[in-house]
Amino acid sequence: MSDHIFKETLTPAPTGGIDRVAFYQQMQTAKEQTLTLLKQRLTQFGERFPAENCVNGRYPLTDNVEWTTGFWTGQLWLAWELSGDKAFLRRAEQHVRSFGQRIASRHDTNTHDLGFLYTLSCVPAWRLTGNREARGFSLLAAEALMERFHPTAQIIQAWGNLNDPQEAGRMIIDCNMNLPLLYWASEQTGDRRFADAARAHIRQAARYLVRSDTSTWHTYYMDVVSGAPRYGNTQQGYADDSCWSRGQAWGIYGFMLSYRYTGDKSLPELSKRLANYFLNRLPDDAVCHWDLALLGSDALRDSSSAAIAVCGLLELVKQLPVTDPEREQYQQWAIAIMSSLTRNYLVNKDDNCDGLLKHSVYHFDSNKGVDECCLWGDYFYMEALVRMTQCWELYW
Repeated sequence: MSDHIFKETLTPAPTGGIDRVAFYQQMQTAKEQTLTLLKQRLTQFGERFPAENCVNGRYPLTDNVEWTTGFWTGQLWLAWELSGDKAFLRRAEQHVRSFGQRIASRHDTNTHDLGFLYTLSCVPAWRLTGNREARGFSLLAAEALMERFHPTAQIIQAWGNLNDPQEAGRMIIDCNMNLPLLYWASEQTGDRRFADAARAHIRQAARYLVRSDTSTWHTYYMDVVSGAPRYGNTQQGYADDSCWSRGQAWGIYGFMLSYRYTGDKSLPELSKRLANYFLNRLPDDAVCHWDLALLGSDALRDSSSAAIAVCGLLELVKQLPVTDPEREQYQQWAIAIMSSLTRNYLVNKDDNCDGLLKHSVYHFDSNKGVDECCLWGDYFYMEALVRMTQCWELYW
C-alpha cells in the first residue's frame, strides 16, 4: 500500500535534555490544572455545548449541532476517568441522551463526522458504564455513516449531496478518524458491512490522500460512477500543493487507529512516514504552523494539530515493537511537543479564556477560529494528557 512513497530520515527531537521525571511532574500539574478548568466549565456551559471555536476567547454556547460536540462530551468522560468526580459523569450521561435525540431525529447527521460525534460521546458510555441505550445510539450512527459509502469508488463521502455530480466522491483525510465507529459496529453486531467499508476507505485514503513525498492532500475526489481517481485539492490548507498541518496529524493518528482493528502491517509504516514529514517541519518550540509549508515564516501556530499529532505519536509508540529503531525517537518527539504545549499554550487561571489550549487555527481563509481555542484541540490535549499519565483504554 505504501511502497510508492518516500520516507524521510527523522530529525532528532529538540528535547534539550528534558528530564523525564520533571516532565511527568509537569504532566501531573497540568492534569490538576485542566480538571480545575473543566469543573468551572461544567457550571459555565450547563447542559448546552460549546461551539466549534472560541470567539475573542469565549465559546458561544449551542445546542447539539455541528460536527464538534462530541469533543466536549469526550472531555467529560476523560475528566471522570482522571478524577472520579461524578459531576463529570452526570453531565456526560445527560449528553448521551442528547446524542440519542440527535440521531433519532437525524438532525445535522449528513456528515462523515458521525465518528467524531458518537465515538467520543456514546461509545465511551457503553465501554465505561455499560449503557445499552448509548450502544444503540452509536449503532444508529454507524448505519447513518454507511449511507455515505460509495461502493464503486470505495470511499465514504465527506460532506455534500451524495447525488450531486459536483460534490459526490469527495474524501478527506479527516475521515480516517471516523472509521473506528464502523470497526466497532462490526465487533458489536457481527455484521462485516461496517468494517468492510472502513477497510475499503482506508485503502483508498492510503492510495490517494498520501502524496509520493508523504505529505497529504486534505481533499481528494473520486469518480463515483467509474471508481477512477480524479484530483486532489484543499479546503483548509495554505494551497492545493501545500500540507495542511491538521490533515497530516489526522493521517498520523487515523492510519494507526485502523491498524488497531485490521492488523494491516503497512499502516504503521505509512503512519511513520507521515510522522517524519510532520516532525521534520516543526519550528523551534515543536508546535507546528497551521500549514507545514509555512515553516520559516511568522505564520500562526496551530496547537490543535500539535495535540492530535502527540496522540498519534503515542499510538505509534504503543503499537511499534520495542526493537523498532525509531520508536524511542517518536516518544521523545511526543514529550517535546507536549511539554511545549503545556508551558506555552495551556490556559491558566488568569487567562480570559474558556478553552484549554490557546493558539489554534480552525479555518484560516475564512478567518474562523484563528488564534483561538478550539474544541478538538482541547479534547486531544486532554487525551494526550491521559495517555501520558495513566494506562488508558481508547474510546476510538
